[in-house]
Amino acid sequence: MWMIDGALLASAVSGDRTATGALLGLLHPGVLRYCRARLGDQRHRDCDAEDCAQEVLLGVLGALPGYRYGAGKFPGFVYGVAAHKVVDARRRRHNDVSVPVPEFSSTPSAHPGPLRQTEDVERRQRLHRLLGRLTPHQRDVVVLRVMFGLSARDTADVLGVAGPGTVRVSQHRALAALRRHIAASPMR
Repeated sequence: MWMIDGALLASAVSGDRTATGALLGLLHPGVLRYCRARLGDQRHRDCDAEDCAQEVLLGVLGALPGYRYGAGKFPGFVYGVAAHKVVDARRRRHNDVSVPVPEFSSTPSAHPGPLRQTEDVERRQRLHRLLGRLTPHQRDVVVLRVMFGLSARDTADVLGVAGPGTVRVSQHRALAALRRHIAASPMR
């Protein structure tokens, strides 16, 4: 979870380009993790998550001039935008029948080697499978609470549920279900 500085947010809302750049730079890693967790690595299309994260940031950028809820509500606002953009990305993915092939670069890559990339893909696929065992509500609670550190109250606001108690109960049940699944099939 990010700690959003109220002054930085206020400057970005008022149109300060430097503050806006700093704010978007602060948001990008968390938004990308969220998009990867929600979109998975289906058909090895990691670029889908990166494209979705960019769309989220563009959506946030477009909404900044009208944002009036303060720094405390801002992470929930960002994840609300992200949730909608993920749905849009899934819709596009479903309708897309192409399978892009990356171009080969003539310069050496700064990215990790093939073994590390394979391990990362396998780890994300396993996480995606585990999260797929949960109900959509439980999955959202786990992603927002555990992976991104939102408070129970902020998570309740983002998901539109009754209150933080409901979120805590859902989180407890979801984590218990994940533990049972991992214990039953540790290598899957």
